[in-house]
Amino acid sequence: QVQLVESGGGLVQAGESLRLSCAASGPNVRNYGMGWFRQAPGKEREFVASINWTGRNSYYSDSLKGRFTLSRDNSNNIVYLQMNGLKPEDTAVYFCAAPPAPGLVPAHLVGEYYYWGQGTQVTVSS
Repeated sequence: QVQLVESGGGLVQAGESLRLSCAASGPNVRNYGMGWFRQAPGKEREFVASINWTGRNSYYSDSLKGRFTLSRDNSNNIVYLQMNGLKPEDTAVYFCAAPPAPGLVPAHLVGEYYYWGQGTQVTVSS
């Protein structure tokens, strides 16, 4: 059973940065690809970024590429989402997620993830 706990959200002004963390625990957790999603009020959950289990390959939503950077520290089982140049439209609850098994290629569809954290709120004021 993989457990995921996000942290690092908060209230910032437009143009500022935040770094979200996702602490993972469970058997073989360092061998899981990880993804980040976000959900704004009244909208569907959308893909933000994903990273494979080695950390060597990461994938981003086209609209966020260049502002967000994903990395992972497998010695501590933490995945980081660095968000720069935040905009009011980035306001959402951010979730980290893991697929149902280790070693899978990280995907961008909600349905391909099985384990979810509780989410962390990011609010960007204009």
